[in-house]
Amino acid sequence: MVTGAAGGIGAAVVRLLREEGARVMATDLARPDGADAAVLDVTDSGAVDALVAKVEHEWGPVALGVNVAGVLSTAPVLDLTDDEWRRTFAVNTDGVFHLGRALGRVMAPRGTGSIVTVGSNAAGIPRQNMAAYAASKAAAAMFTRCLGLELAPHGIRCNHVAPGSTLTPMQTDMWADDQGAARVIAGSLEAYKTGIPLGKLATPEDIAETVLFLLSDRAGHITMADLYVDGGATLRA
Repeated sequence: MVTGAAGGIGAAVVRLLREEGARVMATDLARPDGADAAVLDVTDSGAVDALVAKVEHEWGPVALGVNVAGVLSTAPVLDLTDDEWRRTFAVNTDGVFHLGRALGRVMAPRGTGSIVTVGSNAAGIPRQNMAAYAASKAAAAMFTRCLGLELAPHGIRCNHVAPGSTLTPMQTDMWADDQGAARVIAGSLEAYKTGIPLGKLATPEDIAETVLFLLSDRAGHITMADLYVDGGATLRA
């Protein structure tokens, strides 16, 4: 199961999983393309539980889960409303909790499974005008690692991927002109934001390939990892 699958990183994850032979239930607020897809609001825990139960009943055991659904918030803290704070956490944090809990409940008795949360490198470094977004992503990252600790005795691995600036609408919609990519790569001293040492933005496929590795048996002894895939932008591993 993949949330946030209608575009960007989520769509790339679905595409690569299907190319590897997996049958994928792709979900989003707007129904993703393809036969195996469903509308899902990850903020609705009942809807998440119901869809997991439906897939388990009609397809069989869910072996892999990927949290990609997310929303951006760029309001300065002094202008940040209660509603915007709650909206951001409802998707970015509550949604991860809802799917992680639902999948954990069905995977644990079977003693196998792998769950990956796609977050953001903003979870690990302060960003101006992104407090709600960064805080929600940090919470999702720690939840995923705690989930991994609790599910490890059941043989289930849970990992977190933290992308940096990636060529998706979430990124490009913030650009004022055709120099947006160059400015992101260069960084901003005024905003205390480092540039990207590799000199390029990530593609959705860059992130999706990392997700597939962590889902796969090739990462069979990796759990609770917090893997930054940002071209070195946060200057950390």
